[in-house]
Amino acid sequence: MNLHRTATALAALLLAAGSAHAQPDNASVQRARTKGPAVKASSPVTLNFVNADIEAVTRAIGVMMDRQIIIDPRVKGTITVYSEQAVSVGEAYRNYLAALRGLGFTVVESAGFLKVLPEADAKLQAGSVAVESTNTRGDQILTQIFRVQHENANNLVAVLRPLISPNNTINANPGNNSLVITDYADNLNRIAKIIAAMDTPGTSDIELVPLKHAVAADLAPLVQRLADGGQTAAAAVPGQSSSAVNVLVDPRSNGLILRASNPARLAAVRAMVDKLDQPSADGGGNQIRVVYLKNADATKLATVLRAAFSAGSSSSAGGGNTTSSGTGGLAGAGTSFGGQTNTTTTTANSSSSTTGLSSAATSPLNASAGPSTGGFVQADPSTNSLIITAAEPLYRQVRAVIEQLDARRAQVYVESLIVKIDNTKAGQFGVQWQNMFGKSGDATIYGAGTNYGTGLANIINATGAVANGTSGVTTALASASAPTGLNIGLLKKFGSLYTLGAVANFFESQSGANVLSTPNLVSLDNEEARIVIGQNVPFVTGSYANTGTSSSGTVNPFTTVDRKDVGLTLKIKSQIGEGGTVRMVVYQENSSVVPGSSGTQGPTLDKSAIETSVVVDDGDIIVLGGLMKDEYTDGDDGVPGLSKIPVLGNLFSSKNRKRVKTNLMVFLRPVVLRTADGANELTLGRYDSIRAVQQGAQPGKNVLLPDTGAPVLPEAKTPAAKPAPQQ
Repeated sequence: MNLHRTATALAALLLAAGSAHAQPDNASVQRARTKGPAVKASSPVTLNFVNADIEAVTRAIGVMMDRQIIIDPRVKGTITVYSEQAVSVGEAYRNYLAALRGLGFTVVESAGFLKVLPEADAKLQAGSVAVESTNTRGDQILTQIFRVQHENANNLVAVLRPLISPNNTINANPGNNSLVITDYADNLNRIAKIIAAMDTPGTSDIELVPLKHAVAADLAPLVQRLADGGQTAAAAVPGQSSSAVNVLVDPRSNGLILRASNPARLAAVRAMVDKLDQPSADGGGNQIRVVYLKNADATKLATVLRAAFSAGSSSSAGGGNTTSSGTGGLAGAGTSFGGQTNTTTTTANSSSSTTGLSSAATSPLNASAGPSTGGFVQADPSTNSLIITAAEPLYRQVRAVIEQLDARRAQVYVESLIVKIDNTKAGQFGVQWQNMFGKSGDATIYGAGTNYGTGLANIINATGAVANGTSGVTTALASASAPTGLNIGLLKKFGSLYTLGAVANFFESQSGANVLSTPNLVSLDNEEARIVIGQNVPFVTGSYANTGTSSSGTVNPFTTVDRKDVGLTLKIKSQIGEGGTVRMVVYQENSSVVPGSSGTQGPTLDKSAIETSVVVDDGDIIVLGGLMKDEYTDGDDGVPGLSKIPVLGNLFSSKNRKRVKTNLMVFLRPVVLRTADGANELTLGRYDSIRAVQQGAQPGKNVLLPDTGAPVLPEAKTPAAKPAPQQ
């Protein structure tokens, strides 16, 4: 086989050497016979390879070009390369590359060598890299970098991907807005022309059109609708040029900022503005205009405007009464910043309220405000609009102020972390004994013993309970608790009764608690937010009971109740400062009812609260404070003298120790949400985390029970692009 392949290669080489010529003279033939191959890079050749071995043809092409060509072992098969007339060596090489491409192979240049390998691996071994332009032609694989000046590189990827062979690649680099493409040289030249044709400026220069008569804020929406053919302008996709006209307001100069896709359209919009910028029909007298606000509160903004323009306006800002916007749900509930919700109820023989709800739950979230009247600026809360009665010059000034104040307010998302760690250790050891010396019938009986503690923990009390039988034990257990832990007793019969002769108690306990609360709040900048997680506990403040019979009439007993929120309360008022800092006024309270404290005087509350003002950067964590408590108590009861005897003294003593450690810390982390995308990203992240927990909490399969499934939140969808707001 090797001999046959060598003979085939030699025959192909001789065929190339003998056939690749353009009828040279006898002298040239003689030189070819005596000095080896006569084919050089400058000599024309005639190709005549039909179903020849690829390796042999490749070697012949290498001899023609005077270049070394390396063949990948995976390149196998036959190839046909021929030409009817004599061609240059460069043309012959391009014919060879075209034939290889049809077989799924190609040639790459790396480290000065030419490599023949499968097309799928060419993009990994191509060593030739061109920037902007290249002189390489033909079907050779190389990598070229295109710098895009105006268009978005990511948008061009979708356009050019179908024009590139499947085995080759195209990628965009957003950092410098460039394209990296690996493909055949001829195709890269074609792609370069396509990119040059598409990479053109999408919009013309910005032009400022100052207005002489009209107000820019009023004229901008009309110009925008007319320029777009009466349709709402679609939201511009980042990185894509838009043919729509952009109209923005410049309140400082009372002008319109215009930008169009071409100078002709810009000139048409400019002419439209000139026609619309006409003086008013009344000659500048007072006119009534309605301004619809986008973000600000009409009632509050009307008060601010009347106060700002009171000196220069014809009507005094204080000429009328201004109805306040009402109190919100928090203020209307009668709560102070750190206080509780109070409710008084009167019922017959009952201590519960009429509805069972606090006033915070029954009062409206935000009471409807009445129209703000008086002055040249009035507010209509139902439509959140301002009614302005003013001459043209004053109206322009008012509109300029409105455009600056009627801006979208940022929001603050506050994550709070409340950590409480309790650790309690206790131990107790004691020995008590009682003994009678004598026998039945003796005139004098002697006794000795020790006793410590109260209730059934005392050996004398326990002996009396045992001596009284079952009823005595029941009564004793109801009034006092038995000692916990390991109790070892010795009972002795005295007469007809059994008594406790000795009892030893061994007790050790260790308890821990780790409480973690993470209440979160979102509120507008400079607005208060509150969250309460807990119970609304009633506290009896007074009562009257009918203790006798009244001849004059019926007397109804009553009970007055004061309800308080018990649990976790967090109130925050955030204000965004310069550079992303957030100033927060914080009130945090953690309260609970002490177990077993409910009685005639009401329950006892265990309460810890923090009220402070802090400043923290956006996204940083700050600790507000906390409580670190470490308590230690011990007790030693014993018989004087005898309890000090080593080892033996334990029979005459009782010892106990207890240590309580408590750590309470409060952390806050504010995050500023300036745009709708930021709020959506935060919301979707929390939404997906809850949905993942629900999916993991699905009930397992059971043969005896039906597969009911557990509720799962629907999959969240990314909000679609919204139309651009009218300016």
